[in-house]
Amino acid sequence: MLMFLFLVLALAVVVGAVTLAVVGGGESAPLQDAAPERLQDPLPADRPLHGADVEGLRFPVAARGYRMADVDDALSRLAAELGERDARIADLRSALAGARAVQPPPAEPGPEDVR
Repeated sequence: MLMFLFLVLALAVVVGAVTLAVVGGGESAPLQDAAPERLQDPLPADRPLHGADVEGLRFPVAARGYRMADVDDALSRLAAELGERDARIADLRSALAGARAVQPPPAEPGPEDVR
């Protein structure tokens, strides 16, 4: 009988606490929606990227990982700049190969040039 009264009293305390929390707890206004986190320091648009830009890039965490739009934007930018650099390197290599083909080989010293 004592155990039954204890369980009834415990149940009454739990029901009362839940009722107070739901009805009387907090302000009357509902909670405001949290602003979505956005990328704080995006990649600079006014200059080419450096290694420190990529190393310092931190994406805000969303409900299921990272915000896909932020990651997609950063990867698109990196892919475009890497493509431009690869094209520039290919142009410079072809220009160097062309300059080497046009340049005459150095003349070997003759017997009159040797002292």
